Amino acid sequence: MVSEESNLALKNLGARFKSARLDRNESQARFAARIGVSVPTLRNMEKGDPAVGIGLWVEALWILDHLKDLESVLKKRESLFDQFDKRRSVKERRRASGKRKQI
Repeated sequence: MVSEESNLALKNLGARFKSARLDRNESQARFAARIGVSVPTLRNMEKGDPAVGIGLWVEALWILDHLKDLESVLKKRESLFDQFDKRRSVKERRRASGKRKQI
């Protein structure tokens, strides 16, 4: 069973997917053939059907030139401590005025 939040996220993804196809002015039949699925499966993707396999979504993202968008999914988040340590490790540089300023 899919939660309401998950179902809504899938429906929104499907709507954006359909919009991307329409922006490219491609018919369902042509786009389905490019992904390697049937038109009914493409329709299910555009509706946000949770039964559609992730592999089909990856193929569709590749065709839409959005495969890099997957890099942000489940990307390890940097903690505030890590961010602080990074900023502290930035070396100081000398100014012509002789004053030091951290960048």
